[in-house]
Amino acid sequence: MDRVFLLSPARSSGTRASLLVHAAFEPGASLRSPQGAPLGDVFAWLSSLYFRGKLTYAARFAAQSARVPGALIITPGQGLCRPATRIRAHELQAIGQIEVGDNESFRGPLVRDAERVAQEFAGEVVLLGSIATPKYVEPLLGVFGERLVFPREFVGRGDMSRGGMLLRAAREGQELDYIPVEGAARKGPRAVKLAKLLPRHRDE
Repeated sequence: MDRVFLLSPARSSGTRASLLVHAAFEPGASLRSPQGAPLGDVFAWLSSLYFRGKLTYAARFAAQSARVPGALIITPGQGLCRPATRIRAHELQAIGQIEVGDNESFRGPLVRDAERVAQEFAGEVVLLGSIATPKYVEPLLGVFGERLVFPREFVGRGDMSRGGMLLRAAREGQELDYIPVEGAARKGPRAVKLAKLLPRHRDE
């Protein structure tokens, strides 16, 4: 089945974001340039392993549709953006000022773009992000309904464990098991440590 992946955003405010905006290294330097830096690279730096895992996994398993990108990032104030979308420093700062939650500045652009995806794409929509809170789950459920799914293996895992699991699944070409968000248990007992499920690799 064809799938589109929606990636939850990295935190775009606070000390780490401020450090990146003023950094001499990449992607900080590109953020201050006229062309900007790719959103996916920026969020991967801000969120480290977890977002890098989401980005890598989505690129590995996303549908190759001509009408809808296989991976889209939930971006506060800007709706759903391609990972290659370029942003500049002031745009990152604007993103960081928008609260992820029940407010029109966040929900409006998200619902607008989700509805466009729903009209153009008939397959499953996989949320790579937490479903324990309603901040983006509820608006997405309102658009996609039973088509909105998430990896079963996410339940009971923290961000770092999820990131490592996604990277390994992408490398090994083994897609995770998806279940509908609607009606799912959004919290559960702590999962078995990833090291016990998969062999450790020296590059991680």
